[in-house]
Amino acid sequence: MTEAISIEGLSKRYELGALRQETQLRDQLVRLLQSPFRKRALREVLWALRDVSFKVATGEVVGIVGRNGAGKSTLLKILAKITYPTAGKVRTRGRIAALLEVGAGFHEELTGRENIYLNGSIMGMKKKEVDLKLEAIVEFSGMQRFIDTPIKRYSSGMRSRLGFAVAAHLDPDVLVVDEVLAVGDAAFQKKCMSAMHDLHGGGRTVLFVSHNMAAVESLCSRGIWLAQGRVQLDGPAHEVIEAYMSSFSSAESASNVLAKTDGRRGSGEVRFTRVDFRSADGELQTVTRSGKGLVIRLHYHANEPIERVHFMLRLYSELGTLISETGTWHHGLEVPLLPMGDGYAELEIDSLNLMPGRYYLTLQLSSWLGGRVYDFIENAVYLDVEEAPIYGHSRHLDSRFGVIFFPQRWRLEGIGSGLSTPNEASAL
Repeated sequence: MTEAISIEGLSKRYELGALRQETQLRDQLVRLLQSPFRKRALREVLWALRDVSFKVATGEVVGIVGRNGAGKSTLLKILAKITYPTAGKVRTRGRIAALLEVGAGFHEELTGRENIYLNGSIMGMKKKEVDLKLEAIVEFSGMQRFIDTPIKRYSSGMRSRLGFAVAAHLDPDVLVVDEVLAVGDAAFQKKCMSAMHDLHGGGRTVLFVSHNMAAVESLCSRGIWLAQGRVQLDGPAHEVIEAYMSSFSSAESASNVLAKTDGRRGSGEVRFTRVDFRSADGELQTVTRSGKGLVIRLHYHANEPIERVHFMLRLYSELGTLISETGTWHHGLEVPLLPMGDGYAELEIDSLNLMPGRYYLTLQLSSWLGGRVYDFIENAVYLDVEEAPIYGHSRHLDSRFGVIFFPQRWRLEGIGSGLSTPNEASAL
């Protein structure tokens, strides 16, 4: 089978703290003339990718998964020739369309229509070819009213919609898509997934990066798990997803220590140290049951007094679907001053209306206005929810019946009454 992508020994190195890469002779000469005898300061080196090798066959749809900072976006940028590797070989066959960042590839001063033609020209298409695709692109993006408006006036969502529509409709041989699809609404995301399925059916090759494991499993037959810049696992999508999800911090006890958690980021003036799950009466617990009360205690340590701190928590399903986001900001609760030292904040949930399954918590400490992140831990811990007679009956519900349940009642008094709706009753 023909290979659309071949990667051998791919590595990419960055120097932390470097404002720019002096790749041009002019830049190096200027630096030498300014400080001819100054030794170059040693900088910390980060390998975003290290000895990555794999091949993708024509028509294959591959999902790239991994934590933040694993090297996923760097890999796609190298494939799209936005950046170049430090070492290794990359060979691609055919025309590549990439949607990596909101607005990437757009000229701010040009209109949406003009940018469509610009992108087509960059991909080597003639104006007549773009003419044939223009109507479909505009209709797919839903940007009919704004297509002749300069891109600089577009919101991030509008840019994302137009960017994907252009990338998907200009007949790429290889489509490279990063997490940018998360910007669109649910209806548009569904259209994008459908479009990628159509591309796959038409023999196009797709590389898809997403934290939504349900989308990856639905779209991709193969998965590649990147961890710390290396290929951790390459195989069937469901096997890769299962292995990746099981790598997250586990709740070996009811108290989850976060001191050695990998992949956290933030400035560090205050950090989470532990997460406790407690019952409504305050008892520590390793699991909870559907419909029961739950208290999530978030322990922290502050290295100095911090003003106006915001506690935030996101709850995700096992496949990466966001279930809920909540925090002190959402409730209008302001912490005027967080004293130096240890402490905790608690989230009390009266009734946990989740179906049985495993759920992951992402934690964040930030300034009240969101301008500074002190600590961020993706999928810090997981919570297991077990079956329970949710509706007060002996029947137990599980994940086959959805993700959440609602407090509800069925009323059967109307059976056999001969009436169905008020309109029909009045018409008799």
